[in-house]
Amino acid sequence: MNHPLPARPDAVVFDCDGLLVDTESRWTVAETAVFAAHGHPFGPAQKALVVGRTLESAAEAMAAYFGCPDAGADIAADLLARVRRELARGAEALPGAVELVRACRAAVPVAVASNSPRELLDAALWSAGLTDFFPHSFAADEVLSPKPAPELYLTACEALGANPRRSVAFEDSATGIAAARAAGLYVAVVPSLEGATLDHDWLGTSLADPALQTWAGALPT
Repeated sequence: MNHPLPARPDAVVFDCDGLLVDTESRWTVAETAVFAAHGHPFGPAQKALVVGRTLESAAEAMAAYFGCPDAGADIAADLLARVRRELARGAEALPGAVELVRACRAAVPVAVASNSPRELLDAALWSAGLTDFFPHSFAADEVLSPKPAPELYLTACEALGANPRRSVAFEDSATGIAAARAAGLYVAVVPSLEGATLDHDWLGTSLADPALQTWAGALPT
């Protein structure tokens, strides 16, 4: 069977949080604390409200959930401070991430397109030892319209000289998938939330999936 991803992509663009780097666990600690401070428990349903969003969008969703829609800016500041502290403890690359990025980078241009602000994106990539793999990375606070809008992916493809319709995005959330689809990329998905039904061209449980690693290793240089 032919692989659902192109054999000769123009470029490969990766999300970061929950896809390359195990930062979602750090975000969950911070989000749980924010919810607790407002007298609410935090579980899978609440995580689904915020996963994949920008920090500001997540804070707005929290504010609405808490019944205090005008508190978005204060919640965003609180969340940023908490996530910053959590990331300072370190975050590891997820299984298969380093190997997949290395194989893709050896064959085609690669970039990161993240809905995190630059500060948190740099911290995550550095902590996971991935910084040097990506001469190009793009953060939510560097575009007018972050995910689910297509701008981050279109910006990345333009910087790489790639046709989006011949390029591949790797994502873990519905928000990121929507952005990649709107930009016209193929989408490979490793969900960060169990049980999520997500649009995809390729779907797996890990970047270490043998079929995925074989695809990357076979990319022509």
